Amino acid sequence: MIKDIMVHLDGSPEDEIRLEHGQALASADRAHLIGLFANQLPDLTIAMPMDGGAAAMQVLTELQDQALKDGDVTARRLTERLASLQVPGELRRLDETFGALTGRVAEQARCADLFIATRCYGEAQSALWPDLVEAVLFGSGRALLLVPPGRHRKGPFETVLVAWNGSREAARALREGMAFIEQAARTVVLIVDPPADVEPAAELKAHLAHHNVVAEVVTADSQGRDVAEVILEEARRVSADLVVMGAYGHTRLREQVFGGATRDMLTAAETPILVAQ
Repeated sequence: MIKDIMVHLDGSPEDEIRLEHGQALASADRAHLIGLFANQLPDLTIAMPMDGGAAAMQVLTELQDQALKDGDVTARRLTERLASLQVPGELRRLDETFGALTGRVAEQARCADLFIATRCYGEAQSALWPDLVEAVLFGSGRALLLVPPGRHRKGPFETVLVAWNGSREAARALREGMAFIEQAARTVVLIVDPPADVEPAAELKAHLAHHNVVAEVVTADSQGRDVAEVILEEARRVSADLVVMGAYGHTRLREQVFGGATRDMLTAAETPILVAQ
C-alpha cells in the first residue's frame, strides 16, 4: 500500500506536472505527499581556478549566495503550491552541489513508497536530471514513477501493461507496481520472444489471480527490433496508461555503451513508466 509519495521538484515547469501525478495518487490512496526540492548550488571547488585569487572566490561565493536566495523564492512558491493540493503534504529542501545532491535525494527516497520524477532522457535531457533519476533507481531500493516531459495527468491508470521477462528486476517491478495493477480495470502482460516450448507466464497469471487480477498475456516476436520498440507498440495498441517494467537487466555499463530496453524506454515512452531495479 502506498502511503508516502515523494515528488522531485526543481523549480521548473515540470514541477506542476509531477505534482499533478503525485496529488492524484495521494488523493486516491490517502497518502502523504512529500515535495523534495533539489536546489543545486555551484561547486566552488570545481569552478575555482587554481590561481583565481580572492576576486574569483568572491564571485563564486556570490553565485552560491544567489543560488540560495533563488532557492528561497522557489521554496516559498512550492510550499504554497503544496498547501493548495488538499492532500497531507510537506516540502523538504536540499541545498547541495550536484555531486552531493544526487546521493542525498536517493537517501530521502528510501523512506518513501514511491518516487515521482520526469522521464530523464530524450528531448532536453540536460534539464531532466538523468544522474539524479539513476541515483534513486540504484540507490534507494524504491520504485520510480517516471512521467514523460509535458504529459499532464489524464486520469487513473485504467490499463496497465506489464513488460515481463521473468527476471529479478521484472519481479521487483511487478511487486512495486501491484497497488496500481490491483486497482486497474485491465492488466496486460507482454512477453517478447518467449521460449517456444514453455507456456508463457502461467505462474505469473496464477500469482496475479491470487491478487484478484485477471491478466491478459500477449506474446510478441521482436523480429530483430529493439525490445523497447515492441513494448511501445503494445502500449499504444492497448492504450496503456502505465507501463510496469524492470530496469537495467544487463550491467549498467553495458546499457550505457550499447543501449537497452531501459534506456530506450526512458528516452521514448509516451506514457508513465513504473520501474524498479
